[in-house]
Amino acid sequence: MTRVARAGAAVAVGAGVLLLSYRVLRSRFSIVRVTGSSMAPTFTDGDRLVVRRTTRARVGDAVVFRNPFVYGEGDDRLDWLVKRVSAVAGDAVPPEVCDTVEDAVVPPGALVVRGDAPRSQDSRHFGYVAEGDLLGVVLNRLGGG
Repeated sequence: MTRVARAGAAVAVGAGVLLLSYRVLRSRFSIVRVTGSSMAPTFTDGDRLVVRRTTRARVGDAVVFRNPFVYGEGDDRLDWLVKRVSAVAGDAVPPEVCDTVEDAVVPPGALVVRGDAPRSQDSRHFGYVAEGDLLGVVLNRLGGG
């Protein structure tokens, strides 16, 4: 094999490794941009968040999940929400959520979520979030948009 052929093979292998790495990272992580102020002061409008894709969360985790009441159109459509988990399956339902749900304990496969800001659309308004609706858990903030 000539030097040029070896260099070409090395470049091809390197490109393949990069592509495979990108696909693996993309399947496990997402970048989400915050819209609104329901998680202030932790996250603010325009922040970009690194999200580890998973359907499991713990109390205290900031999570991204499918919006139960999607609204808006085109670029203004709000498909995902960012909130903090305040109770998981088996935990007592927090008192402020009791008007929204009838259970005393969070059922299997469900989460109770709250925004960090006092004014937030969260489980007090729409009840439980199904674990299957999670995109994932927020790992880090990248900063403003």
